[in-house]
Amino acid sequence: MASRTTASGARGSAVLVTGGAGYIGSHAVKALCEAGRRVVVYDDLSEGHRAAVPGVDLVEGDTGDLSRLREAIATRGVTAVMHFAAWTAVGESVAEPAGYYRNNVGGTLAVLEAMAREKVRVFIFSSTAAVFGEPEQVPIDEHHPARPINPYGETKLVVERALPHYERAYGIRSVCLRYFNAAGADPAGTLGEDHHPERHLIPLALRAATGGTPLQVFGSDYPTPDGTCLRDYVHVTDLAQAHLLALDGLEAGSPSTVYNLGNGRPYSVREVIAAVERVTGRPVPYALGPRRPGDPAVLYASSARIKAELGWKPRYEELDTIVRTAWAWLEAHPNGYREVRA
Repeated sequence: MASRTTASGARGSAVLVTGGAGYIGSHAVKALCEAGRRVVVYDDLSEGHRAAVPGVDLVEGDTGDLSRLREAIATRGVTAVMHFAAWTAVGESVAEPAGYYRNNVGGTLAVLEAMAREKVRVFIFSSTAAVFGEPEQVPIDEHHPARPINPYGETKLVVERALPHYERAYGIRSVCLRYFNAAGADPAGTLGEDHHPERHLIPLALRAATGGTPLQVFGSDYPTPDGTCLRDYVHVTDLAQAHLLALDGLEAGSPSTVYNLGNGRPYSVREVIAAVERVTGRPVPYALGPRRPGDPAVLYASSARIKAELGWKPRYEELDTIVRTAWAWLEAHPNGYREVRA
Protein backbone atom coordinates (compact mmCIF):
# COMPACT_ATOMS: atom_id res chain seq x y z
CA MET A 1 0.00 0.00 0.00
CA ALA A 2 2.81 2.41 -0.78
CA SER A 3 1.75 6.03 -1.09
CA ARG A 4 2.20 7.68 -4.46
CA THR A 5 1.94 11.14 -5.96
CA THR A 6 -1.67 12.13 -6.55
CA ALA A 7 -3.10 11.59 -10.01
CA SER A 8 -5.73 14.30 -9.55
CA GLY A 9 -6.02 17.57 -7.69
CA ALA A 10 -2.93 19.72 -7.17
CA ARG A 11 0.29 17.92 -8.05
CA GLY A 12 1.94 16.61 -4.91
CA SER A 13 -1.08 17.35 -2.74
CA ALA A 14 -2.15 14.92 -0.06
CA VAL A 15 -5.35 13.64 1.49
CA LEU A 16 -5.37 13.60 5.29
CA VAL A 17 -7.33 10.61 6.59
CA THR A 18 -8.20 10.93 10.27
CA GLY A 19 -8.85 7.56 11.84
CA GLY A 20 -7.15 6.10 8.78
CA ALA A 21 -5.67 3.15 10.69
CA GLY A 22 -9.13 2.01 11.76
CA TYR A 23 -11.51 -0.42 10.10
CA ILE A 24 -13.26 1.73 7.50
CA GLY A 25 -10.51 4.33 7.32
CA SER A 26 -7.84 1.79 6.37
CA HIS A 27 -9.96 0.48 3.52
CA ALA A 28 -10.36 4.07 2.28
CA VAL A 29 -6.60 4.58 2.56
CA LYS A 30 -6.00 1.49 0.43
CA ALA A 31 -8.47 2.72 -2.19
CA LEU A 32 -6.84 6.17 -2.24
CA CYS A 33 -3.36 4.70 -2.68
CA GLU A 34 -4.56 2.39 -5.44
CA ALA A 35 -6.03 5.45 -7.16
CA GLY A 36 -2.60 7.11 -7.09
CA ARG A 37 -3.32 9.55 -4.29
CA ARG A 38 -0.75 10.61 -1.69
CA VAL A 39 -2.13 9.86 1.75
CA VAL A 40 -1.36 11.03 5.28
CA VAL A 41 -3.00 9.05 8.07
CA TYR A 42 -3.75 10.85 11.34
CA ASP A 43 -4.68 8.41 14.11
CA ASP A 44 -4.18 8.07 17.86
CA LEU A 45 -4.10 4.25 17.44
CA SER A 46 -6.59 3.75 20.27
CA GLU A 47 -8.75 1.73 17.85
CA GLY A 48 -6.56 1.66 14.75
CA HIS A 49 -3.52 -0.46 13.86
CA ARG A 50 -0.18 0.52 12.32
CA ALA A 51 -0.20 -2.76 10.42
CA ALA A 52 -3.37 -1.68 8.60
CA VAL A 53 -1.51 1.15 6.83
CA PRO A 54 1.93 -0.16 5.87
CA GLY A 55 4.07 2.19 3.84
CA VAL A 56 1.79 5.16 4.44
CA ASP A 57 2.81 8.38 6.22
CA LEU A 58 1.30 8.01 9.71
CA VAL A 59 1.01 10.89 12.16
CA GLU A 60 0.11 9.67 15.63
CA GLY A 61 -2.11 12.25 17.29
CA ASP A 62 -5.46 13.09 18.85
CA THR A 63 -8.11 14.94 16.85
CA GLY A 64 -8.47 17.35 19.75
CA ASP A 65 -4.86 18.49 19.34
CA LEU A 66 -5.27 21.56 17.12
CA SER A 67 -1.58 22.40 16.85
CA ARG A 68 -0.63 18.86 15.81
CA LEU A 69 -3.44 18.80 13.25
CA ARG A 70 -2.28 22.10 11.78
CA GLU A 71 1.30 20.89 11.62
CA ALA A 72 0.27 17.67 9.86
CA ILE A 73 -1.74 19.65 7.31
CA ALA A 74 0.78 22.44 6.74
CA THR A 75 3.93 20.32 6.44
CA ARG A 76 2.51 17.66 4.13
CA GLY A 77 0.68 19.65 1.49
CA VAL A 78 -2.79 18.50 2.54
CA THR A 79 -5.59 19.77 0.31
CA ALA A 80 -8.46 17.51 1.42
CA VAL A 81 -9.54 15.68 4.57
CA MET A 82 -11.47 12.44 5.04
CA HIS A 83 -12.64 12.30 8.62
CA PHE A 84 -13.27 8.85 10.11
CA ALA A 85 -11.99 9.35 13.66
CA ALA A 86 -14.95 8.85 16.00
CA TRP A 87 -16.40 6.68 18.72
CA THR A 88 -19.13 4.54 17.16
CA ALA A 89 -20.87 2.24 19.68
CA VAL A 90 -24.54 3.06 20.18
CA GLY A 91 -24.89 1.36 23.56
CA GLU A 92 -21.71 2.93 24.89
CA SER A 93 -22.87 6.35 23.74
CA VAL A 94 -26.01 5.97 25.86
CA ALA A 95 -23.91 5.07 28.92
CA GLU A 96 -21.13 7.61 28.30
CA PRO A 97 -22.51 10.57 26.30
CA ALA A 98 -19.87 12.99 27.60
CA GLY A 99 -17.06 11.10 25.90
CA TYR A 100 -19.02 10.94 22.65
CA TYR A 101 -19.65 14.67 22.57
CA ARG A 102 -16.05 15.41 23.50
CA ASN A 103 -14.59 13.08 20.86
CA ASN A 104 -17.12 13.13 18.01
CA VAL A 105 -18.12 16.78 18.22
CA GLY A 106 -15.10 18.41 19.83
CA GLY A 107 -12.60 16.39 17.82
CA THR A 108 -14.37 17.06 14.52
CA LEU A 109 -14.64 20.78 15.19
CA ALA A 110 -10.89 20.84 15.90
CA VAL A 111 -10.26 19.18 12.53
CA LEU A 112 -12.47 21.76 10.84
CA GLU A 113 -10.73 24.62 12.66
CA ALA A 114 -7.34 23.29 11.54
CA MET A 115 -8.65 23.12 7.98
CA ALA A 116 -10.01 26.67 8.17
CA ARG A 117 -6.73 28.07 9.49
CA GLU A 118 -4.67 26.20 6.89
CA LYS A 119 -7.13 26.99 4.08
CA VAL A 120 -8.08 23.41 3.23
CA ARG A 121 -11.46 23.46 1.52
CA VAL A 122 -12.50 19.82 0.89
CA PHE A 123 -14.00 17.66 3.67
CA ILE A 124 -15.49 14.15 3.48
CA PHE A 125 -17.37 13.32 6.68
CA SER A 126 -18.05 9.81 7.93
CA SER A 127 -21.64 10.08 9.18
CA THR A 128 -24.18 7.42 10.04
CA ALA A 129 -27.72 6.14 9.62
CA ALA A 130 -28.08 6.70 13.37
CA VAL A 131 -28.92 10.35 12.61
CA PHE A 132 -32.39 9.20 11.51
CA GLY A 133 -33.59 7.47 14.67
CA GLU A 134 -36.80 5.48 14.31
CA PRO A 135 -37.65 5.58 10.60
CA GLU A 136 -40.99 6.99 9.48
CA GLN A 137 -40.70 5.03 6.24
CA VAL A 138 -38.23 2.68 4.60
CA PRO A 139 -36.09 2.65 2.62
CA ILE A 140 -34.64 5.81 4.14
CA ASP A 141 -33.61 8.51 1.68
CA GLU A 142 -31.72 11.75 2.30
CA HIS A 143 -34.93 13.73 2.88
CA HIS A 144 -36.03 11.59 5.80
CA PRO A 145 -36.29 13.59 9.04
CA ALA A 146 -33.20 13.34 11.23
CA ARG A 147 -34.29 12.56 14.80
CA PRO A 148 -31.55 10.55 16.54
CA ILE A 149 -32.50 8.42 19.53
CA ASN A 150 -28.98 7.94 20.90
CA PRO A 151 -25.98 10.20 21.62
CA TYR A 152 -23.90 8.62 18.85
CA GLY A 153 -26.41 9.71 16.21
CA GLU A 154 -26.81 13.10 17.87
CA THR A 155 -23.08 13.81 17.78
CA LYS A 156 -22.90 13.05 14.07
CA LEU A 157 -25.92 15.23 13.36
CA VAL A 158 -24.39 18.13 15.30
CA VAL A 159 -21.46 18.06 12.88
CA GLU A 160 -23.71 17.76 9.83
CA ARG A 161 -25.60 20.86 10.97
CA ALA A 162 -22.36 22.76 11.59
CA LEU A 163 -20.92 22.15 8.12
CA PRO A 164 -23.04 24.70 6.18
CA HIS A 165 -21.87 27.38 8.61
CA TYR A 166 -18.24 26.39 8.07
CA GLU A 167 -18.77 26.54 4.33
CA ARG A 168 -20.25 30.05 4.48
CA ALA A 169 -17.54 31.35 6.80
CA TYR A 170 -14.45 29.44 5.63
CA GLY A 171 -15.28 28.02 2.21
CA ILE A 172 -15.08 24.38 3.33
CA ARG A 173 -17.21 22.28 1.00
CA SER A 174 -18.26 18.88 2.29
CA VAL A 175 -19.92 15.57 1.56
CA CYS A 176 -21.54 13.71 4.44
CA LEU A 177 -21.74 9.96 3.87
CA ARG A 178 -24.40 8.40 6.05
CA TYR A 179 -23.65 4.73 5.93
CA PHE A 180 -25.61 1.98 7.42
CA ASN A 181 -23.86 -1.17 8.75
CA ALA A 182 -20.29 -1.42 7.48
CA ALA A 183 -19.30 -5.07 7.15
CA GLY A 184 -16.91 -7.48 5.49
CA ALA A 185 -13.20 -7.24 4.77
CA ASP A 186 -10.86 -6.41 1.91
CA PRO A 187 -11.46 -9.13 -0.73
CA ALA A 188 -7.71 -9.29 -1.38
CA GLY A 189 -7.22 -10.32 2.24
CA THR A 190 -4.87 -7.50 3.26
CA LEU A 191 -7.29 -5.69 5.60
CA GLY A 192 -10.00 -6.74 8.01
CA GLU A 193 -12.00 -5.87 11.10
CA ASP A 194 -10.12 -5.98 14.38
CA HIS A 195 -11.75 -4.13 17.27
CA HIS A 196 -11.00 -4.54 20.97
CA PRO A 197 -13.57 -5.17 22.23
CA GLU A 198 -15.45 -6.25 19.12
CA ARG A 199 -19.01 -4.90 18.94
CA HIS A 200 -20.12 -5.69 15.39
CA LEU A 201 -22.49 -8.52 14.65
CA ILE A 202 -20.75 -10.40 11.83
CA PRO A 203 -17.28 -10.73 13.45
CA LEU A 204 -18.92 -11.59 16.77
CA ALA A 205 -20.97 -14.32 15.09
CA LEU A 206 -17.86 -15.63 13.32
CA ARG A 207 -15.98 -15.73 16.61
CA ALA A 208 -18.87 -17.60 18.22
CA ALA A 209 -18.82 -20.13 15.38
CA THR A 210 -15.12 -20.81 16.01
CA GLY A 211 -15.48 -21.53 19.71
CA GLY A 212 -15.54 -18.03 21.10
CA THR A 213 -18.09 -16.47 23.43
CA PRO A 214 -21.68 -17.28 22.38
CA LEU A 215 -23.28 -14.42 20.49
CA GLN A 216 -25.53 -12.09 22.47
CA VAL A 217 -28.67 -11.16 20.52
CA PHE A 218 -30.09 -7.86 21.77
CA GLY A 219 -33.86 -8.12 21.54
CA SER A 220 -36.12 -10.80 20.08
CA ASP A 221 -39.43 -8.99 20.46
CA TYR A 222 -39.11 -6.27 17.82
CA PRO A 223 -42.01 -5.76 15.37
CA THR A 224 -40.09 -7.60 12.62
CA PRO A 225 -40.74 -10.97 10.93
CA ASP A 226 -38.48 -12.92 13.30
CA GLY A 227 -38.41 -10.50 16.25
CA THR A 228 -34.80 -9.35 15.78
CA CYS A 229 -33.50 -6.06 14.41
CA LEU A 230 -33.31 -5.50 10.66
CA ARG A 231 -30.21 -3.78 9.30
CA ASP A 232 -28.67 -2.85 5.95
CA TYR A 233 -25.16 -4.32 5.58
CA VAL A 234 -22.82 -2.58 3.11
CA HIS A 235 -19.38 -3.90 2.27
CA VAL A 236 -16.50 -1.81 3.58
CA THR A 237 -14.76 -1.82 0.18
CA ASP A 238 -17.88 -0.36 -1.41
CA LEU A 239 -17.91 2.32 1.29
CA ALA A 240 -14.30 3.16 0.52
CA GLN A 241 -15.12 3.57 -3.16
CA ALA A 242 -17.94 5.97 -2.29
CA HIS A 243 -15.45 8.14 -0.39
CA LEU A 244 -13.22 8.37 -3.45
CA LEU A 245 -16.14 9.33 -5.66
CA ALA A 246 -17.21 12.01 -3.18
CA LEU A 247 -13.66 13.37 -3.03
CA ASP A 248 -13.35 13.50 -6.83
CA GLY A 249 -16.68 15.30 -7.04
CA LEU A 250 -15.75 18.00 -4.55
CA GLU A 251 -12.35 18.52 -6.15
CA ALA A 252 -14.09 18.94 -9.50
CA GLY A 253 -16.27 21.70 -8.02
CA SER A 254 -19.43 19.84 -7.01
CA PRO A 255 -21.51 21.47 -4.27
CA SER A 256 -21.74 20.21 -0.71
CA THR A 257 -24.27 17.46 -0.18
CA VAL A 258 -25.19 14.36 1.82
CA TYR A 259 -25.57 10.77 0.63
CA ASN A 260 -26.98 7.62 2.17
CA LEU A 261 -24.90 4.47 1.66
CA GLY A 262 -26.49 1.05 1.91
CA ASN A 263 -27.50 -1.92 -0.18
CA GLY A 264 -31.21 -1.22 0.16
CA ARG A 265 -32.09 -4.61 1.62
CA PRO A 266 -32.35 -5.31 5.34
CA TYR A 267 -31.31 -8.54 7.05
CA SER A 268 -32.34 -9.61 10.53
CA VAL A 269 -29.92 -10.74 13.20
CA ARG A 270 -31.20 -14.29 12.77
CA GLU A 271 -30.59 -14.08 9.01
CA VAL A 272 -27.01 -12.95 9.64
CA ILE A 273 -26.51 -15.90 11.99
CA ALA A 274 -27.83 -18.24 9.28
CA ALA A 275 -25.45 -16.70 6.71
CA VAL A 276 -22.48 -17.20 9.05
CA GLU A 277 -23.49 -20.81 9.53
CA ARG A 278 -23.72 -21.34 5.76
CA VAL A 279 -20.35 -19.75 5.06
CA THR A 280 -18.42 -21.40 7.90
CA GLY A 281 -20.28 -24.71 7.94
CA ARG A 282 -20.44 -24.39 11.73
CA PRO A 283 -23.23 -23.60 14.18
CA VAL A 284 -23.35 -20.21 15.85
CA PRO A 285 -24.23 -20.54 19.54
CA TYR A 286 -26.22 -17.55 20.72
CA ALA A 287 -28.32 -16.30 23.61
CA LEU A 288 -31.36 -14.04 23.43
CA GLY A 289 -31.30 -10.98 25.65
CA PRO A 290 -33.20 -7.73 26.16
CA ARG A 291 -33.22 -4.90 23.67
CA ARG A 292 -30.23 -2.55 23.71
CA PRO A 293 -31.05 1.11 24.51
CA GLY A 294 -31.05 3.32 21.44
CA ASP A 295 -31.57 0.59 18.82
CA PRO A 296 -34.35 1.14 16.22
CA ALA A 297 -36.18 -1.94 14.96
CA VAL A 298 -35.54 -1.39 11.24
CA LEU A 299 -32.93 0.61 9.31
CA TYR A 300 -32.21 0.34 5.62
CA ALA A 301 -31.23 2.80 2.96
CA SER A 302 -32.13 4.19 -0.38
CA SER A 303 -28.83 4.96 -2.11
CA ALA A 304 -30.48 6.20 -5.30
CA ARG A 305 -28.98 9.69 -5.02
CA ILE A 306 -25.30 8.69 -4.87
CA LYS A 307 -25.84 6.13 -7.61
CA ALA A 308 -27.42 8.73 -9.87
CA GLU A 309 -25.08 11.64 -9.09
CA LEU A 310 -21.71 9.92 -8.59
CA GLY A 311 -22.24 6.58 -10.30
CA TRP A 312 -21.63 4.58 -7.14
CA LYS A 313 -22.32 0.89 -7.65
CA PRO A 314 -21.79 -1.62 -4.83
CA ARG A 315 -19.81 -4.66 -5.93
CA TYR A 316 -20.41 -6.86 -2.90
CA GLU A 317 -24.13 -6.76 -2.25
CA GLU A 318 -25.03 -10.29 -1.19
CA LEU A 319 -24.95 -11.05 2.53
CA ASP A 320 -23.14 -14.36 2.04
CA THR A 321 -20.47 -12.58 -0.03
CA ILE A 322 -19.96 -9.98 2.69
CA VAL A 323 -19.72 -12.68 5.35
CA ARG A 324 -17.35 -14.74 3.19
CA THR A 325 -14.81 -11.88 3.00
CA ALA A 326 -14.98 -11.37 6.77
CA TRP A 327 -14.53 -15.12 7.31
CA ALA A 328 -11.51 -15.26 4.98
CA TRP A 329 -9.83 -12.48 6.98
CA LEU A 330 -10.56 -14.17 10.32
CA GLU A 331 -9.30 -17.56 9.12
CA ALA A 332 -6.06 -16.00 7.87
CA HIS A 333 -5.66 -13.70 10.91
CA PRO A 334 -7.22 -15.35 13.98
CA ASN A 335 -5.35 -12.86 16.18
CA GLY A 336 -6.04 -9.87 13.95
CA TYR A 337 -3.32 -7.37 13.18
CA ARG A 338 -1.08 -8.78 15.88
CA GLU A 339 -0.07 -11.33 13.22
CA VAL A 340 0.60 -8.71 10.54
CA ARG A 341 3.99 -7.04 10.22
CA ALA A 342 3.75 -3.29 9.53
